[in-house]
Amino acid sequence: MPHEPKGLNEECGVFGVWGNPNAASITHLGLHTLQHRGQEGAGIVGLTKDGMRRHYGLGLLSEVFTNTDQLTPLIGRAALGHVRYSTAGGRVLENIQPLLFRFSDEAIALAHNGNLTNAISLRRQLEDQGAIFQSTSDTEVLMHLIRRQVGQPWLTQLKTALNEVHGGFAFVLLTEHGLYAAVDPHGFRPMVVG
Repeated sequence: MPHEPKGLNEECGVFGVWGNPNAASITHLGLHTLQHRGQEGAGIVGLTKDGMRRHYGLGLLSEVFTNTDQLTPLIGRAALGHVRYSTAGGRVLENIQPLLFRFSDEAIALAHNGNLTNAISLRRQLEDQGAIFQSTSDTEVLMHLIRRQVGQPWLTQLKTALNEVHGGFAFVLLTEHGLYAAVDPHGFRPMVVG
Protein backbone atom coordinates (compact mmCIF):
# COMPACT_ATOMS: atom_id res chain seq x y z
CA MET A 1 0.00 0.00 0.00
CA PRO A 2 1.55 3.36 -1.01
CA HIS A 3 2.23 5.96 1.66
CA GLU A 4 2.39 9.74 1.41
CA PRO A 5 5.97 10.99 0.98
CA LYS A 6 7.70 11.94 4.23
CA GLY A 7 9.53 14.93 2.76
CA LEU A 8 9.90 17.14 -0.26
CA ASN A 9 12.03 16.11 -3.21
CA GLU A 10 13.76 18.16 -5.89
CA GLU A 11 13.86 19.19 -9.17
CA CYS A 12 12.35 19.69 -12.54
CA GLY A 13 12.61 22.63 -14.89
CA VAL A 14 9.59 24.49 -16.27
CA PHE A 15 9.70 27.25 -18.88
CA GLY A 16 6.81 29.13 -20.48
CA VAL A 17 6.39 31.91 -23.03
CA TRP A 18 3.25 33.88 -23.91
CA GLY A 19 2.67 36.32 -26.77
CA ASN A 20 5.75 35.69 -28.90
CA PRO A 21 5.65 34.10 -32.39
CA ASN A 22 8.93 32.30 -31.55
CA ALA A 23 7.56 30.87 -28.29
CA ALA A 24 8.50 27.24 -29.03
CA SER A 25 12.09 28.10 -29.98
CA ILE A 26 12.51 30.37 -26.96
CA THR A 27 11.09 27.64 -24.72
CA HIS A 28 13.48 25.10 -26.24
CA LEU A 29 16.43 27.39 -25.48
CA GLY A 30 15.10 28.05 -21.98
CA LEU A 31 14.90 24.32 -21.30
CA HIS A 32 18.56 23.97 -22.27
CA THR A 33 19.41 26.35 -19.42
CA LEU A 34 17.31 24.18 -17.07
CA GLN A 35 18.61 20.79 -18.26
CA HIS A 36 20.56 20.33 -15.00
CA ARG A 37 17.21 20.22 -13.15
CA GLY A 38 15.92 17.16 -15.01
CA GLN A 39 17.46 14.56 -17.32
CA GLU A 40 14.80 11.83 -17.49
CA GLY A 41 12.50 13.39 -20.05
CA ALA A 42 11.54 16.58 -21.82
CA GLY A 43 8.60 18.05 -23.64
CA ILE A 44 7.13 21.18 -25.15
CA VAL A 45 3.50 22.09 -25.85
CA GLY A 46 2.99 24.85 -28.40
CA LEU A 47 -0.19 26.88 -28.80
CA THR A 48 -0.49 26.94 -32.59
CA LYS A 49 -3.13 28.34 -34.94
CA ASP A 50 -4.60 24.82 -34.98
CA GLY A 51 -4.66 24.36 -31.20
CA MET A 52 -2.17 22.81 -28.81
CA ARG A 53 0.51 20.47 -30.13
CA ARG A 54 2.94 18.41 -28.06
CA HIS A 55 6.35 16.86 -28.61
CA TYR A 56 7.89 14.88 -25.74
CA GLY A 57 10.02 11.90 -24.90
CA LEU A 58 12.32 10.13 -22.48
CA GLY A 59 15.90 11.32 -22.14
CA LEU A 60 17.78 14.58 -22.35
CA LEU A 61 16.34 17.54 -24.23
CA SER A 62 18.89 16.96 -27.01
CA GLU A 63 17.70 13.34 -27.32
CA VAL A 64 14.02 14.31 -27.47
CA PHE A 65 14.57 17.23 -29.88
CA THR A 66 17.24 15.84 -32.21
CA ASN A 67 16.74 18.60 -34.80
CA THR A 68 15.03 21.97 -35.00
CA ASP A 69 12.43 20.65 -37.47
CA GLN A 70 10.72 19.01 -34.50
CA LEU A 71 9.85 22.51 -33.24
CA THR A 72 8.03 23.44 -36.48
CA PRO A 73 4.68 21.82 -35.55
CA LEU A 74 4.82 23.70 -32.21
CA ILE A 75 5.18 27.20 -33.72
CA GLY A 76 2.68 29.63 -32.30
CA ARG A 77 2.21 32.52 -29.92
CA ALA A 78 2.77 30.54 -26.69
CA ALA A 79 4.60 27.47 -25.42
CA LEU A 80 5.19 25.53 -22.23
CA GLY A 81 8.17 23.24 -21.67
CA HIS A 82 9.43 20.86 -19.00
CA VAL A 83 12.51 18.80 -18.17
CA ARG A 84 11.73 15.96 -15.79
CA TYR A 85 13.37 14.62 -12.68
CA SER A 86 10.91 12.10 -11.27
CA THR A 87 9.99 12.41 -7.62
CA ALA A 88 6.52 10.87 -7.93
CA GLY A 89 5.39 8.39 -10.55
CA GLY A 90 7.62 6.14 -12.59
CA ARG A 91 10.10 6.90 -15.33
CA VAL A 92 7.64 6.21 -18.12
CA LEU A 93 6.50 8.15 -21.17
CA GLU A 94 3.03 8.81 -19.71
CA ASN A 95 4.60 10.94 -16.96
CA ILE A 96 6.62 13.21 -19.25
CA GLN A 97 5.40 16.77 -19.06
CA PRO A 98 3.89 19.09 -19.95
CA LEU A 99 0.81 16.94 -19.64
CA LEU A 100 -1.77 17.88 -22.27
CA PHE A 101 -5.45 17.52 -21.50
CA ARG A 102 -8.10 17.86 -24.22
CA PHE A 103 -11.61 18.52 -22.99
CA SER A 104 -14.78 19.24 -24.97
CA ASP A 105 -14.55 22.93 -24.06
CA GLU A 106 -10.79 23.58 -24.01
CA ALA A 107 -7.26 22.18 -23.96
CA ILE A 108 -4.90 22.74 -21.04
CA ALA A 109 -1.18 21.99 -20.76
CA LEU A 110 0.25 21.55 -17.27
CA ALA A 111 3.85 21.40 -16.04
CA HIS A 112 4.99 21.04 -12.45
CA ASN A 113 8.10 21.14 -10.31
CA GLY A 114 7.89 19.74 -6.81
CA ASN A 115 5.92 17.23 -4.82
CA LEU A 116 2.34 17.12 -3.65
CA THR A 117 2.59 15.51 -0.24
CA ASN A 118 -1.13 14.63 -0.20
CA ALA A 119 -1.25 13.36 -3.80
CA ILE A 120 -1.89 9.72 -2.93
CA SER A 121 -4.88 10.44 -0.71
CA LEU A 122 -6.27 13.00 -3.20
CA ARG A 123 -5.85 10.55 -6.07
CA ARG A 124 -7.64 7.82 -4.13
CA GLN A 125 -10.49 10.23 -3.34
CA LEU A 126 -10.73 11.37 -6.98
CA GLU A 127 -10.71 7.78 -8.27
CA ASP A 128 -13.48 6.90 -5.81
CA GLN A 129 -15.47 9.73 -7.40
CA GLY A 130 -14.91 8.34 -10.91
CA ALA A 131 -11.73 10.10 -12.08
CA ILE A 132 -9.58 8.15 -14.53
CA PHE A 133 -5.86 8.89 -14.48
CA GLN A 134 -3.60 8.52 -17.52
CA SER A 135 -0.28 8.75 -15.65
CA THR A 136 1.22 7.91 -12.28
CA SER A 137 2.50 11.46 -11.78
CA ASP A 138 1.21 13.57 -8.91
CA THR A 139 0.90 16.44 -11.42
CA GLU A 140 -2.28 14.98 -12.89
CA VAL A 141 -4.06 15.31 -9.54
CA LEU A 142 -4.21 19.10 -9.96
CA MET A 143 -6.02 18.87 -13.29
CA HIS A 144 -8.66 16.55 -11.86
CA LEU A 145 -9.19 18.99 -8.99
CA ILE A 146 -9.55 21.88 -11.44
CA ARG A 147 -12.07 20.05 -13.61
CA ARG A 148 -14.28 19.27 -10.62
CA GLN A 149 -15.03 23.01 -10.60
CA VAL A 150 -16.37 23.26 -14.19
CA GLY A 151 -18.98 26.01 -14.44
CA GLN A 152 -16.96 28.33 -12.21
CA PRO A 153 -14.73 31.08 -13.67
CA TRP A 154 -11.28 29.77 -14.65
CA LEU A 155 -9.37 31.53 -11.87
CA THR A 156 -11.86 30.28 -9.28
CA GLN A 157 -11.36 26.72 -10.55
CA LEU A 158 -7.59 27.10 -10.32
CA LYS A 159 -7.56 28.73 -6.87
CA THR A 160 -9.97 26.16 -5.43
CA ALA A 161 -7.82 23.29 -6.73
CA LEU A 162 -4.58 24.84 -5.49
CA ASN A 163 -6.05 25.23 -2.01
CA GLU A 164 -6.55 21.44 -1.86
CA VAL A 165 -2.95 20.43 -2.60
CA HIS A 166 -0.12 20.39 -0.05
CA GLY A 167 3.63 20.31 -0.48
CA GLY A 168 6.28 22.27 -2.27
CA PHE A 169 5.36 23.10 -5.86
CA ALA A 170 5.52 25.42 -8.81
CA PHE A 171 2.86 24.88 -11.48
CA VAL A 172 2.55 26.49 -14.90
CA LEU A 173 -0.60 26.01 -16.96
CA LEU A 174 -1.11 26.98 -20.60
CA THR A 175 -4.59 27.56 -21.98
CA GLU A 176 -5.79 29.24 -25.15
CA HIS A 177 -6.45 32.39 -23.12
CA GLY A 178 -3.36 32.64 -20.92
CA LEU A 179 -0.27 31.31 -19.20
CA TYR A 180 -0.77 30.86 -15.45
CA ALA A 181 1.80 30.24 -12.73
CA ALA A 182 1.36 29.22 -9.10
CA VAL A 183 3.71 28.36 -6.26
CA ASP A 184 3.07 26.81 -2.87
CA PRO A 185 2.34 29.24 -0.01
CA HIS A 186 5.87 28.87 1.39
CA GLY A 187 7.68 29.38 -1.92
CA PHE A 188 9.67 26.13 -1.67
CA ARG A 189 10.07 25.84 -5.45
CA PRO A 190 11.76 28.50 -7.59
CA MET A 191 9.63 30.61 -9.94
CA VAL A 192 10.77 33.53 -12.06
CA VAL A 193 8.27 35.62 -14.01
CA GLY A 194 9.39 38.31 -16.42
